[in-house]
Amino acid sequence: MRIFVIGIALFALYFGAGNLIFPVMLGQLSGDHFTLASWGFVITGVILPLLGVIAVGFSGEKDCLKITQRAGTIFGLIFATTLYLTIGPLFAMPRTGSVSFEIGIKPFVNEEYYTLALAIFSVLFYGICCLLALKPHNFIDIVGKFLTPIKISFILILILAALFFPMGETLPPVTKNYQDFPFFTGFSEGYLTMDTLASLVFGIIVVQGIIQSGVEDKRKIMLGCLKATLIAGSILAFFYISLAYMGATSVSQLGVLENGGQVLAHTSTYYFSSWGNLVLGLMVTVACMTTNIGLTHACANYLVSIYPKLSYQKYAILFTIISALFANIGLNALISFSIPVLSIIYPVTIVFIILTFAHNLFKGYKAVYVGAIYFTLFTSILSVINTTLLPGTALHEEMPTIAYIVNLINAMFSKYIPLYVQGIGWLIPAIIGGILGYIVAKCFAKQNTVCN
Repeated sequence: MRIFVIGIALFALYFGAGNLIFPVMLGQLSGDHFTLASWGFVITGVILPLLGVIAVGFSGEKDCLKITQRAGTIFGLIFATTLYLTIGPLFAMPRTGSVSFEIGIKPFVNEEYYTLALAIFSVLFYGICCLLALKPHNFIDIVGKFLTPIKISFILILILAALFFPMGETLPPVTKNYQDFPFFTGFSEGYLTMDTLASLVFGIIVVQGIIQSGVEDKRKIMLGCLKATLIAGSILAFFYISLAYMGATSVSQLGVLENGGQVLAHTSTYYFSSWGNLVLGLMVTVACMTTNIGLTHACANYLVSIYPKLSYQKYAILFTIISALFANIGLNALISFSIPVLSIIYPVTIVFIILTFAHNLFKGYKAVYVGAIYFTLFTSILSVINTTLLPGTALHEEMPTIAYIVNLINAMFSKYIPLYVQGIGWLIPAIIGGILGYIVAKCFAKQNTVCN
């Protein structure tokens, strides 16, 4: 029974703001290609995050920092801190409040009062989340036994309506990427959920929850992690595919909307009239609260571990204030700001998870971690510069030499590196970097460092 509660709580932690709005928007844009796009999304939104949770149990490490420091002490500290801030007060936590307001409050407020309403809502939303996060010992029980059943009930109402009474037929994809590469585009869209990043964080919560139930044997802890992830993963996959179907069948009736929040709001109005937004607002707010509480808990614990001069409670309050402030810049702005950062750190996180499972195969050589991680990081940064930062900027005029070099490297990578055009060009460089690291480790075996 304890493992079941942990599995349900894990689902609740993952299924927050982005997990509601991105699958349904994916469905709108992919149209009749939504099935392939959904499976790509499920890999980065379900399979990889849950593998990350299992990897934490498999590694035997007590925190995310120890895993990332296998690629270097300083690098690990910088990367782990960046990861926590990304899924914490800079992006994911503010997004929970923005999505809740966008769907639950905004439809009932006149446009001239949006700014004031968002400010008031932010104080109430983050204040409640902070109060619950200040009681970390009751965290698993609060989320698993009370908040999650409420959330699942609300979500199922809307999903079942869309499944049994679809709004219309699916239409051709809206964008060229979904037309040409639906699976890989869905795979990349899964980055936006931030779930694989959070897996290294939530994995610690799951392991601690299993240990608190009296399990100490590593094999049994691993088995507990596996059972909990299977429970969470099954529910997540069902909701993602169902939400994508909802979005795909909504275009003929609603048209292509600006973001997933609007799609959900219009869909609930279509099915349930004036009561629709009320039900959806409650659903989204509870969903976002559970995720926010989990992220506050995890981020505050991390900062305490590296800088214990401030208490857990003070960090939780600080992150709450920062999140509330960032939430007021709006949902679309938050999504736009997060894309370049996620496109860089997401591939690195995936490689860390893979290396954790393969750790014993290459004898834990640090050089393998360094080679694979740095090759991945370089390729990801280059891809972001070309796809996100370079277009539409004045870089071509202000620094033409740098722009020329970047474009030249990008053209070479596009030509010679498989899957680079599809957005997964980091995979082959990661493998090459790992192999080179292993060769270096074997050639300098006496001087080589081994990660225990």
